[in-house]
Amino acid sequence: MSFSQITFNELIDSYIEGKVGIANDFLSPPLAAGLKSNLVSLLENKQLLSAGTGNDTEVVHNKLYRSDSIYWLDRKHNDPYENDFFDLMDAFVAHLNSTCYTGITGYEFHYALYQPGSFYKRHFDQFRNNSSRQYSMIMYLNSEWTEGNGGELRIYNGDYEQDITPVYGKSVFFKSSELEHEVLLTNKPRMSITGWLKVG
Repeated sequence: MSFSQITFNELIDSYIEGKVGIANDFLSPPLAAGLKSNLVSLLENKQLLSAGTGNDTEVVHNKLYRSDSIYWLDRKHNDPYENDFFDLMDAFVAHLNSTCYTGITGYEFHYALYQPGSFYKRHFDQFRNNSSRQYSMIMYLNSEWTEGNGGELRIYNGDYEQDITPVYGKSVFFKSSELEHEVLLTNKPRMSITGWLKVG
C-alpha cells in the first residue's frame, strides 16, 4: 500500500497555518468504502455501543450531551480494511514525528455513527486526569453529503467558529487540549473514524 506524503503535508501545513488541519483525500476511496462497509455491518449486527464521556475511571453516559454509537478498531480483528487503516496511520505518525518532532508513540481509533437527531455538545478531547491524547483526528465516511444534512464539526478556534462538513474521505486534525469543538445535530446517518494520537 502506498501513502501520499503530499496529503500528509496538506494536513500538517494547514494545521500549522490555522490550528486545524484539513486534507480532503486522506482516506483513499477504496479504504473509505471498506471502512464504511464495516461500520454498516457493525450496525446491522448490533455491535455498536453507546458512547460515553470521560475515560475508564470516570466514564459517564449522558444522551443529552453525547448521542453517538462507537466500536473500537483493533489489529486483533484481522480485518483487511482496519489493517490498511492502521498501516496508513503508522506512516502518518512516522512522517509527523520526523517532520514536526511530536514524539507520538501510539493511537486509538473507533468507528462513530450519529443517527438522525444525534449530536455531541461542546467539549475538549483531552481528559483532565490524563494528558496522553495529543492530537485529535476525524476521517469521514459520508458520501453524497449536502447542505441541510447537518452534522458539521464546529471548532471554536480563537474568536471564530469553524464549521467543517463531514464529507467522504476528508480528515480533520487538531490539538486535543487546545480547541473545543462539537458535532452539530445531524439529519441523516453520519459516519466517521475518530481517534487520537497519543504519547506515553
